[in-house]
Amino acid sequence: MRIAYLTSTYPSVSHTFIRRELCELERQVGEIARFAIRHTPYDIVDPDDAREDGKTFRLLSQSRLKWLSVLAKRGLGNPKATIAGIRKAIAMGRKSSRGVPVHGAYLLEAMMLLDEVERRGIEHLHVHFGTNPAAVAQLMRAMGGPPYSFTVHGPDELDAPVGLKLGSKIEDAAFVVAITNYCAAQLRRWVSHEHWDKIRVVHCTVGDEFFTESQPLDPTSKRLVCVGRLAPQKGQLLLVEAFADAIDQGADAELVLAGDGEMRAEIERIAAARGLGSRLRITGWISGEQVRKEILASRALALPSFAEGLPMVIMEAFALGRPVLTTYIAGIPELVVDGENGWLIPAGSREAITTAIHEVLRAEPAKLEAMAANGREAVRRHHYTPTETARLAEHVRHSVEDEARKRSHLT
Repeated sequence: MRIAYLTSTYPSVSHTFIRRELCELERQVGEIARFAIRHTPYDIVDPDDAREDGKTFRLLSQSRLKWLSVLAKRGLGNPKATIAGIRKAIAMGRKSSRGVPVHGAYLLEAMMLLDEVERRGIEHLHVHFGTNPAAVAQLMRAMGGPPYSFTVHGPDELDAPVGLKLGSKIEDAAFVVAITNYCAAQLRRWVSHEHWDKIRVVHCTVGDEFFTESQPLDPTSKRLVCVGRLAPQKGQLLLVEAFADAIDQGADAELVLAGDGEMRAEIERIAAARGLGSRLRITGWISGEQVRKEILASRALALPSFAEGLPMVIMEAFALGRPVLTTYIAGIPELVVDGENGWLIPAGSREAITTAIHEVLRAEPAKLEAMAANGREAVRRHHYTPTETARLAEHVRHSVEDEARKRSHLT
């Protein structure tokens, strides 16, 4: 099979789970072509990402001459396909959140993508995220390109299914991957029952690098770590306020925010106003290895998100042997069980976060270790890279075989 991946940006500090899946799928089925719409806006700090960077073909980074050549080839060489693409772009753009002009830009990107996948003999394209890259794949397919599938993570796609024309993308896809049962249920809301069988649950995963690096918890650790982009949906502002409340109530602890993002200045302002000083540390963007070190130095992971799919860092923390404090939203309760492997609290409750912080700090090391062991087993069972990726490979294989049968019937 000749397979390609398409994402909005790749590699990227926030997309290490895509790299993990892609590389494992490549190990199982053979070489995979990497496509992205554009470069990541973040610095590439991970050596593994640096290696992937040179393998990636970015549509918007091609030369002007390349663009002119492709547009001339598509417009003059196959006008029928181009007209089909134009009609599809107009239909997709109407009543969407982006409108027809933006979908016209997607059509140009789809032409560049189609030219490259045809040149490489790609038989199936898999896309991560049901946003603009899925739209580009849908237009590529409308112009005669190979079948596509896409993975929906949430919350972005699930926040705006109508504006993103999510139902139309599902209808045109060979299959659609939902990362949780919750996500799959939400997708079924936007297509008729005849398309439900296209929706398959394949979990995001962690690999052996996390399980093998697992270490016993340091019973003297008073550290909580929160990993992720500093963004409104992740709830770090509320976490800092709740952490400060816990300190004011006599807790002896420190908080590490591993990541960076648009909310950093506001978080730093609140931390200064609450007098947290050295009790709060923001690392900025760090490599995967450094993230693992931060989690291993902690007592527990804290992730009080307002909106999520199912955060990768929860799986990573469990695999490394740390329990999790998080919110019962979206797909999180499918992995985190309150009292068994972590603490589940209402999203948006500052008081609940503060109370949970006290409970984490008071918990005996043996209890924390038992919770982490339960979490590790759940991840090994449902989120292990080789086994979940094999499920994806099987879906792709069936898509390629179905397309081959359809083409043989037409000839």
